[in-house]
Amino acid sequence: MSQLQSAQLSPVENKAIFEQNGLPPQFNLDQFINYQIASLQGLSAVQQAMAKAQKPFSGVSVNTLAATVNDVDLAKPLADFPAVLNELKSVYLDHAVYFHHPRYMAHLNCPVTYPAVVAEHIIGAINTSVDTWDQSAGATLIEQKLIDWSCEKAKLPSTADGVFTSGGTQSNLMAMLVAREVAVSRYAPNHEVKLQGLPEVASRFRIYCSEVAHFSIQKAAALLGLGYNAVVPVATNSKMQMDMDALNHAIADSKAKGDLPIAVVITAGTTDFGSIDPVEDIAKLAKKEQLWCHVDGAYGGGLLVSEHHRSALNGIEQVDSITIDYHKSFMQPVSCSAFLLSDKRHFSHITLYADYLNPLAEAGNGTPNLVDKSLQTTRRFDALKLWLTLRTMGEAPLGRAFDKVIGLARQTHIVLNDHPDFEVINYPELSALVFRFAPEELKHNSDLLDTLNLHVRQTFLNTGEAMIARTKINGRHYLKFTLLNAQCQLSDVRAVLEQISTIAWQTYKEQK
Repeated sequence: MSQLQSAQLSPVENKAIFEQNGLPPQFNLDQFINYQIASLQGLSAVQQAMAKAQKPFSGVSVNTLAATVNDVDLAKPLADFPAVLNELKSVYLDHAVYFHHPRYMAHLNCPVTYPAVVAEHIIGAINTSVDTWDQSAGATLIEQKLIDWSCEKAKLPSTADGVFTSGGTQSNLMAMLVAREVAVSRYAPNHEVKLQGLPEVASRFRIYCSEVAHFSIQKAAALLGLGYNAVVPVATNSKMQMDMDALNHAIADSKAKGDLPIAVVITAGTTDFGSIDPVEDIAKLAKKEQLWCHVDGAYGGGLLVSEHHRSALNGIEQVDSITIDYHKSFMQPVSCSAFLLSDKRHFSHITLYADYLNPLAEAGNGTPNLVDKSLQTTRRFDALKLWLTLRTMGEAPLGRAFDKVIGLARQTHIVLNDHPDFEVINYPELSALVFRFAPEELKHNSDLLDTLNLHVRQTFLNTGEAMIARTKINGRHYLKFTLLNAQCQLSDVRAVLEQISTIAWQTYKEQK
């Protein structure tokens, strides 16, 4: 049967032919009715699951859910798509963690805009890969337009450029890679890392970041052959920001030891505290010391569209590179992130030309192959999510949503300060708070407080009534709120705090 004859069959008939020949039903126009029906069924399943979610998590145990998943025989497909969705309900939808729920307050996960979710459908159906122009066409131009928009929001110079990435970890890796290459060109000018590997002098390279910076900086140093010890943690002040005196001392100490300072990382929104290092002061110091200056704005990048808090990023226009996670403070689905460079020429450290993919001749004629700027080759058209969001509602609602959760966090700080059962560590620059159950009469017993706070967090994990995070400060256990849901109200926060207090006091009385 010819392809033309196959195309004239009804979807049901065509599906039967594929199955008869042992082939899967390829997604094309012949399958569009099936796709439409299945999409509606899938949307219905999602709607029912979200409506049913009266709490952010079911509380199912790992062992119970693992047993359900392990019982699935992947070699035996189910009778029809409704049966598949029904199975998915039991292995996933019934027990998903729902970030849209107002009592999800744990990690840097945000509820998402509906245009971005629609974009996910389009991305999957067309299956564009934005590595080269001949695989993506307009998708390449849309991504580039959004990169240019992001650079403008950061007020970077006209030489700036960037690329979408899988997330902050990849963006930070790219920043440290470029910083390493710039350092090699300075300290070993005749050495080519791409050909020869690391020069001996690289063992003396040092990178500076806050002691509460993201772990991906250390991971990047290890992956780049510099090692964990190349990263120098710098002490923070009472606001959990990198302390300028400590930074100056750390750089001077490295020089005294014969080490070579090459880069400083400004964290604009630490994971635990949401603290923002003094961007402008550090950028000026980096220029004076000839250090690569990178801003990890994975969390705080949303301030670029904030009406009330944009000034916290003043000075960002002076830095060499920036990480932004749109899937944190821009309400986009995972993954949707970017790496920005103030001078696009530095992308040459990443570029490698292949005749079968992105030949050098195409670069000469202006063909925009985004793989020239990316660590990834095959890469999803994630930029479409942000594009549809901006084209549907603009940037202002995104900024207002981020401003709202920052305001909620500051209201929560007041509540925590006034409550006799809690001790709060930080005033929130963004929307994260670290605190613990620590009534005055129990503060003398740190081990007991550790036990009680850990038990509170585990209780919520077991019941799913609320989802909160935990961390350690000076070796002690604390709880954490990360507020990214603009639909969350102070009443929701108060209710969770009262649950924490109730659980902790009840556990204490049972242990006496």
